[in-house]
Amino acid sequence: MPADRIHLVRHGEVHNPARVLYERIPGFGLSQAGRAMTRVAAEHIRGLDRPVSRLLCSPLQRTQESSEPFAELFGLTPELEERVIEPTNLFAGQRMSRALRNPANWWLLRRPSLPSWGEPYNAIVERMRSALDDAWHHTDGGDVVVVSHQAPIWLWHLSVAGLPLRHDPRTRRCALSSVTSFERVGDVWREVSYAEPAQTAGAVDVGAV
Repeated sequence: MPADRIHLVRHGEVHNPARVLYERIPGFGLSQAGRAMTRVAAEHIRGLDRPVSRLLCSPLQRTQESSEPFAELFGLTPELEERVIEPTNLFAGQRMSRALRNPANWWLLRRPSLPSWGEPYNAIVERMRSALDDAWHHTDGGDVVVVSHQAPIWLWHLSVAGLPLRHDPRTRRCALSSVTSFERVGDVWREVSYAEPAQTAGAVDVGAV
């Protein structure tokens, strides 16, 4: 018996006073506001009144911390899932507003369809597909919460919707602590819903790849 539904939850606001692109750099944990956001997201899923039987998260600090309220509310132990991690990015550690004004960095933008600045979009989709297929087939009923990052969640949305993977990262519909839910019918994934339960007005959200 497979899972019933998979909820992809983005992590909460990260403490990032320098406003750099934090990629996979260690030491970027949640801000106080970010912890409150993740609690609201967990309460939102509890409010759906659906059984949640499994909790997965990326191995990065911000996603592990974002999984804590889910673990508490549903009595689950988070499982680290490397395949839902943030993509690599050659702008890591830089403040994007400055980096993009530097002509030395312009070569990184030469092929946005890949993208040329980091892990290829199709590679991100394939590892997400592998992780979610495994989670679906190896969960004995109930819903699965997967705490991940903006780019993997958005690219999975585009893939499931049959849309081109090339996009402007500034246009992603994937707010902090948002919940994007999916089901699988046979071999076909479909998106069920998208929700932004947390208050994110004024949040610092400049570190996503």
